[in-house]
Amino acid sequence: MRINSSETEDYKEIIPKYENTQSNYPKLTWGDTITFSEELLNCCVGIVDMVNSTKISSVLYNSKLAKYYSMFLNSMSKIAKQFDATIVKNVGDSILYYFPQTADSKNKDAFVKCLECNFSMIEAHDAINDKLFEEKLPPLDYRISIDYGAVMMAKATNSLCEDIFGPPVNMCSKINRLAIPNTIVIGGDLYQLVKNFNYYKLVQVQGFSLGFKHTYPTYSLKRNGMGPVGSRLGCWFL
Repeated sequence: MRINSSETEDYKEIIPKYENTQSNYPKLTWGDTITFSEELLNCCVGIVDMVNSTKISSVLYNSKLAKYYSMFLNSMSKIAKQFDATIVKNVGDSILYYFPQTADSKNKDAFVKCLECNFSMIEAHDAINDKLFEEKLPPLDYRISIDYGAVMMAKATNSLCEDIFGPPVNMCSKINRLAIPNTIVIGGDLYQLVKNFNYYKLVQVQGFSLGFKHTYPTYSLKRNGMGPVGSRLGCWFL
């Protein structure tokens, strides 16, 4: 997917400069106790995952590798936050996030914002690679998967950050590989909520096997035209 030069220049403004900082998420120790919330939250969950990162990272020195991951992870995180997503954590070369506003399944604007967030991540691809080229780093590709369902919040006693668990988290992880690089796939539960949105084109792809001859339906997500008014770059990032 290509975007025009003016959009690329605008996206460069939201790509954070490399900062060699440590993760804000502390590692669990054997003495930690994880507390789970008794309440479930229904919401959209997303994962953006880098493609072929193991192969690429094997040829980069530590300083270059840190800069490489930093540009990708910080860029995706900043875009997600612009659309009111909550970043849960990064796991290696992927980011897990969710959209609290989609707790109301009838809030169409919240679901549009969720989908447009992921499109913005995809459309930032060329601008991110331009920055990588300037740093003499290899280009990257990534896949995005989104689904909807009930998640449970959890927190370690010595951590300020919440984690999430539940079927949509697991399913996003499993269906991510079904996406072509630099595209988006959504799970069947989210499909039922957005299938009548006129702005998007949804095409069923190979489902994920659940065993016992059952598969979980998965769909590729594309724009059907320009998308909803105010959803494109130039409105969200002003």
